[in-house]
Amino acid sequence: MFDSPLLDRFTRVHPAVPVVLYGPVIALLLALGIERGGAWNAVGLALGGYAVWTLTEYWLHRVVFHYEPERGLGARLHWMIHGVHHDHPNDPRRLVMPPTASVPLATLFGVLFWAVLGSHWWMPFTAGFLTGYLAYDMIHYHVHHHRPRTRVGRRLRELHMRHHFQDDERGFGVSAPYWDHVFGTPPERRVRS
Repeated sequence: MFDSPLLDRFTRVHPAVPVVLYGPVIALLLALGIERGGAWNAVGLALGGYAVWTLTEYWLHRVVFHYEPERGLGARLHWMIHGVHHDHPNDPRRLVMPPTASVPLATLFGVLFWAVLGSHWWMPFTAGFLTGYLAYDMIHYHVHHHRPRTRVGRRLRELHMRHHFQDDERGFGVSAPYWDHVFGTPPERRVRS
């Protein structure tokens, strides 16, 4: 991606990195949320955070990742953020967002949730949100590099491969494809002739 091997190294991520980074953060935020607000409140807020993640995944993928400026810095940034993944969908080191981008974004979302929800409620909500992000990363990697054995896994893989190889203007929900139905963008089945 870059002429500099050092810069290029920061764009490649092993799929275990998000688990190692976010797993302890999720556990800590959830534990603090339970301690400060009670188990039922924490679980409800975590589920709410997860639900907000699924919408965020859909809209980030649809609006931000698929906004394609035609030239200049915008075109280069788009290619670096998401275009490289569509150009090289089988590159196992370019499937998850590098920590240099995901950590600042996660921090911004955490600050937003703190500002909106307050000092006790933001923690379990953010834990749910980050759990959704982590699930998305792992599902995305799995559907690209494994043959899912479950019916749900095979369906998620089919839908995402249609997004890559049939129509990249449909099928934006990787881990939550139901939003494509809500917003009118499900991948269409093509009949072979």
